[in-house]
Amino acid sequence: MRTGWAERVLFLVDRIALRDQTLDAFKEHLPNEPRWPKQAEKEIAKDRRIYVSTYPTMLNVIRNEEKTLSPHFFDLVVVDESHRSIYNTYQEVLDYFNTITLGLTATPTDVIDHNTFQLFETENGVPTYAYSYDEAVNHIPPYLCNFQVMKIKTKFQTEGISKRTIALEDQKKLILEGKEIEEINYEGTELEKKVINKGTNALIVREFMEESIKDANGVLPGKTIFFCATKAHARRMEEIFDSLYPEYKGELAKVLVSEDPRVYGKGGLLDQFTNNNMPRIALSVDMLDTGIDVRELVNLVFAKPVYSYTKFWQMIGRGTRLLEPEKIKPWCTEKDGFLILDCWDNFEYFKLNPRGKELKSQIPLPVRLFGVRLEKIEKAIELNETGITTKEIKKLRQQITTLPQNSIVILDAKHELQRVEDENFWNHLSADKIEFLKAVVKPLFRTVSDTDFKAMRFEKDIVEVSLAKLSAEKVKFETLKDSIVEEIAELPLSVNIIAKEGELIRQSQANHYWSTITEEKLDELIEKIAPLMRFREAIVPLGPAKFNFKDLIVEKEYVEFGPQHEALSIAKYRELVELKVNELLTGNALLQKIKEGKEITPSEAEQLAEELHNEHPHITIDLLRRVYNHRKAQLVQFIKHILGIEILESFNETVSKAFDEFISKHSYLSSRQLQFMDLLRNFIVEKGELQKRNLIESPFTLIHPQGIRGVFSTAEIEEILVFTEKLTAA
Repeated sequence: MRTGWAERVLFLVDRIALRDQTLDAFKEHLPNEPRWPKQAEKEIAKDRRIYVSTYPTMLNVIRNEEKTLSPHFFDLVVVDESHRSIYNTYQEVLDYFNTITLGLTATPTDVIDHNTFQLFETENGVPTYAYSYDEAVNHIPPYLCNFQVMKIKTKFQTEGISKRTIALEDQKKLILEGKEIEEINYEGTELEKKVINKGTNALIVREFMEESIKDANGVLPGKTIFFCATKAHARRMEEIFDSLYPEYKGELAKVLVSEDPRVYGKGGLLDQFTNNNMPRIALSVDMLDTGIDVRELVNLVFAKPVYSYTKFWQMIGRGTRLLEPEKIKPWCTEKDGFLILDCWDNFEYFKLNPRGKELKSQIPLPVRLFGVRLEKIEKAIELNETGITTKEIKKLRQQITTLPQNSIVILDAKHELQRVEDENFWNHLSADKIEFLKAVVKPLFRTVSDTDFKAMRFEKDIVEVSLAKLSAEKVKFETLKDSIVEEIAELPLSVNIIAKEGELIRQSQANHYWSTITEEKLDELIEKIAPLMRFREAIVPLGPAKFNFKDLIVEKEYVEFGPQHEALSIAKYRELVELKVNELLTGNALLQKIKEGKEITPSEAEQLAEELHNEHPHITIDLLRRVYNHRKAQLVQFIKHILGIEILESFNETVSKAFDEFISKHSYLSSRQLQFMDLLRNFIVEKGELQKRNLIESPFTLIHPQGIRGVFSTAEIEEILVFTEKLTAA
């Protein structure tokens, strides 16, 4: 345009949403060039410089009997998504206009169809210009951001839905309803096709809400696209979000499909998703798979299998856009990468990463309950909490009496079990006795089948949360507590037997109840609430399938992508480092020195870092800090942790503990000040650092327009700055 080569340009797109997006982009970058169409324009105008059109619209224009536009009307035609939109009917548009044609595609060059290269008269596989994703990510400064992948797989997806996989309590329910269990037999690949199981979708939603990248407040997920299988699937997902998170009044997640007129235009659903705080989650079927540019996207959820490599990479492309700091909206967080939750093994299908850790068989619930109770006893012994030890041993012994005596497995183990029948065995639980209970007795609980599994699951959750409290694992305690509160909230108070415990149910959903929780209160929950769990309200499934079976997560693996797309789960990375350190221990003088409790000099620490890096190029301080969740620790601290010399507290734990101590010393703080301190804690955990100016910016201005100045006095602010400076100091 500057040189006069192109007076009029046509930009072709394949969807209305992309047309509107393209018009906005031209408005931003070439604001003074007249564009078509303007709002509500139907007839094509001839006095503009930039024309943006969908293929069907332009096809109608050139097929018009009056031939409104001549074949030489445009000087340049730009074809978006040129790998798929220009064949068959729509090629007629390109054939009609006799001009320079430029094709754009984000598809990897090795998978573009030969016809595309032929159409643009280039050598097969050699585009006029190509710029790879890796180049864009690794450029300084980067043009695109990288991603991490968490693979999630449920039991039904892996093993299908049949008598073999349906939980015992669900089987009993089917029998009571007069249904034949043998007739239920579906492959995992038939989910959302021939069979719909609401429990599987609900599990995916809950896992997403737990694992997703959150906003600056750390509560709600950042902008997210759920790629759903069908429109009905998307609607079901929307209902699940609304049911599980009613406090957001149906605004958290919205279905965006191309035929819904509410999606388009100013104030439409797509505009709201792009520019407003809510909705956070777009439930899409094809519409948002390609082309859409929402730079705030930090989560992509593949809730369906994808069989096209081209389309798969284009879907990933939705999250790759960088978000410039000056464009961060109040409800956004800084974006240096994005998360993909892959629920259908798409990365495995396209062989984009190695298998990772092997799938472990599902541990039966009775085994897990016995195991977590045993862990609690171990922790109580360590802390010299004799009251808790005695109480939990009594419960453990009671659990042993529930083993089915006529089971062949139990009969074979009768001789070993005689040891636990002796009173003296329990008088002093030594390390070897605990090991015996773990290795011999615990696995026997796989035989337990005649029990109330819903009550047992709740009991296991309570024992887990009590263990987290005993171990002072505050973050874990909060997570488990929230899950338990949610379970209790699903008890229908309209049932008489539940209404009798109405007061306890209401109390146990209050924060005060949990802030003053005791062993006695936890035992009361097991005694009074666990038996009621069988009445928990289930979400009624919609659509053609009629099931709402409880599903389980059987695979959950976080994969790190390096510069060459190497992939390692965090667990595998830890194993690799710990193996290398222990392998080198006998022959490395510096490691021996650390093992013996001697200090090493900074230059020796540098030498050790170099030796470890030479052993494996991915053993770096930055990666160690990421996988051990400690932003400030030095190499020697990680080595001591790996060698078992001292426990390395995570950065989150260090910050949380320091804030708890600060708040307990300042018991006079008001509710608003406590709210501010909680936000400050989350900010430091999230960012790892704090500047003075941050305290008068978002998110702190959400509590008071003046940030910290509107909440604390000058002296208090100074005290908080000194406190946080110690926390964030390197």
